[in-house]
Amino acid sequence: AARVPPPAKERSRPNPSLPARDSRASQPLSLPAGCLCTVGILAYGILCFKKGNTRRSQLMMRARVLAQGFTIAAVVGGMMATTVKSRQ
Repeated sequence: AARVPPPAKERSRPNPSLPARDSRASQPLSLPAGCLCTVGILAYGILCFKKGNTRRSQLMMRARVLAQGFTIAAVVGGMMATTVKSRQ
């Protein structure tokens, strides 16, 4: 006998181990802000290097590394928070 799939309302999520997302508005802005900040610092550092301002360019590359660290910390923190919420 063929199994009939349940109605759309009763179907489970594609991956039940992952939490459901109601809307993107509930997501924290730290990840997009970190990415935007990293790209902005990188672009400014390259511009400074192109203009010959090597001291400022070096400073911007160091700032870029810090911004990338912040972004990675935001991703890991978000993953940890999601894991803790899903276990409760």
